[in-house]
Amino acid sequence: MTQNYQNPQGLGGQTIIIDQTSKQTNGIGTAGFVLALIAIFLGWIPILGWIIWFLGLILSFVGVFKTPKALAIAGLVISLIGVILLTLVFGALLAGSALM
Repeated sequence: MTQNYQNPQGLGGQTIIIDQTSKQTNGIGTAGFVLALIAIFLGWIPILGWIIWFLGLILSFVGVFKTPKALAIAGLVISLIGVILLTLVFGALLAGSALM
């Protein structure tokens, strides 16, 4: 019984090419999206919620300039809506306290 240790499959000199394409990820955009989702639930907590909103906004904005952009755009939209709502709420509170 003879074993061929150089070519155990007996392929006879065939060249096998394996295409290893790497999948691109956008870690910053994903982090911005996750922070925007967390901010939806924690946005009502003073200071902590606001910091999370703005971090989600900044990270999503930076992530828009990298590929893939889908989660970064979603995080940017969620964060912008949250920041606008926070601004409106505090504007209304300040206007209400000025009348008293």
